[in-house]
Amino acid sequence: MSNSHTTEVVTGSIVLAAAVGFLMYAGQIVGLSGTSATHTYTASFRTADGISIGTDVRLGGVKVGAVTDITLNPDTFRADADFTVQSDVALPDDTAIIISSEGLLGGNYVELLPGGSPFNLDPGAEIEDTQGSVSLVQLLLKYVAGGEDSAE
Repeated sequence: MSNSHTTEVVTGSIVLAAAVGFLMYAGQIVGLSGTSATHTYTASFRTADGISIGTDVRLGGVKVGAVTDITLNPDTFRADADFTVQSDVALPDDTAIIISSEGLLGGNYVELLPGGSPFNLDPGAEIEDTQGSVSLVQLLLKYVAGGEDSAE
């Protein structure tokens, strides 16, 4: 009987260790590591197609944060987005933010383009230099129609 009890304890320990390992891995994939502090910033986009809560925020192609909230501002009719950035990433106060595409079939992400200012944004600040998402359909229609001549 003692041998059977030992086998059950060992099997249970292995299953429990595997479950804990899986949860830790899933937490890292989702970004719930909890070990890195973040700062929250805001930005207002004319169009925010393709981004939602959880969308990656990247700097130089590296994920440094995520979109935490996106709402329609009823006064400006713009999409106001809140996002986090790792606290060890200092953003110059002339940083620009754009919604970029991963390719024709890929999703969108938020890209930070730091400027050259020696002064950094304070946590909670708004990034004012924004560019919304570009619609591939609108670009194709403009190309097929021969483009628009804006010079008059």
